[in-house]
Amino acid sequence: GQETRPVEISPDSLWRRYSEFELLRNYLLVTYPFVVVAPLPEKRAEIVWHKLSADNMDPDFVERRRVGLENFLLRLASHPVLCNDKIFYIFLTEADSRLKAMNAAFRVKNPDKRFTELKHYSDELQTVVSQLLRVRARVADRLYGVYKVHGNYGRVFSEWSAIEKEMGDGLQSAGHHMDAYAASVDDILEEEEHYADQLKEYLFYTEALRAVCRKHELTQFELEMAAQDLASKKQQKEELVTGTVRTFSLKGMTSKLFGQETAEQREAKLQVLEQQIEEGEEAVKEKNTESDEFVKTAWLDIEHFKDQKDRDLKEALISYAIMQISRCKKVTRPHRYLKCIEYSACKKGIFCVLLSIPNIS
Repeated sequence: GQETRPVEISPDSLWRRYSEFELLRNYLLVTYPFVVVAPLPEKRAEIVWHKLSADNMDPDFVERRRVGLENFLLRLASHPVLCNDKIFYIFLTEADSRLKAMNAAFRVKNPDKRFTELKHYSDELQTVVSQLLRVRARVADRLYGVYKVHGNYGRVFSEWSAIEKEMGDGLQSAGHHMDAYAASVDDILEEEEHYADQLKEYLFYTEALRAVCRKHELTQFELEMAAQDLASKKQQKEELVTGTVRTFSLKGMTSKLFGQETAEQREAKLQVLEQQIEEGEEAVKEKNTESDEFVKTAWLDIEHFKDQKDRDLKEALISYAIMQISRCKKVTRPHRYLKCIEYSACKKGIFCVLLSIPNIS
């Protein structure tokens, strides 16, 4: 076969941190704004209920995340555009993925303060909503356990009613009521899930906000690169006209070693530079117009989003509070029902049925 140098041999395996996958995806989002880039699996175990562990080190969660990251890479590899990206190939084959350096290179020199603040706000909103959903998941887990454990009452009372003659009907009724009480938690949590879904929607909206910020950064970055290139061409023209070199360059060193260029050569270069400067000025003008139009259009939509977000979240939180208040009022009804059972048993001179139903708020 063909001889290969050791430095060119791809390693059998590479260590990659989750943050490196994030850098790769951010790079692809900026470089290919027209591509729907596959999502990453969640970094932490969030928004889980009683069926799944919330421990980030839980072996099952770690394995699910590994499978999700593998699926992410397979999605990229099967994409007709992304599969040919050089940085993606390096990410798969070289220990130094160069993504951290490239990530720093994409930072703009003069960021728009409004978009910077919006990016920070989206990060904070994601944190707050995630924490709220995690708390809700823990409360739902506890609530589910409390309700379901009362199903044991139903079984015990039904068995007890079979051996009692005087109060058998009362115990049987209590057992049926406890079964219904234990089963009611499913409807309760399903109703709560409706409000949780509204919060989750805005959790996902935070990624959309960051995407707008990334697009603005890319637009600003391209504008700054065009302006920098134009300034460089103007400096080259000035140096060519005056014969002075401000900064060290290979061309300047070559001129000193091999002599100055002829007048015809300088004139030809000057014409090329003037053409490039004219094109550069037009490019900067276009980028300025594109940036201004993007900021104007994006900010109008962001203001619309803010109004929508305030209205939706306010409505969802108020509705959730009303639902909790209504549930607290209903909780007194089982007590009144059970008091009747207790009173019926006491009248027969046997004993009282003592039950406890928690006042879940």
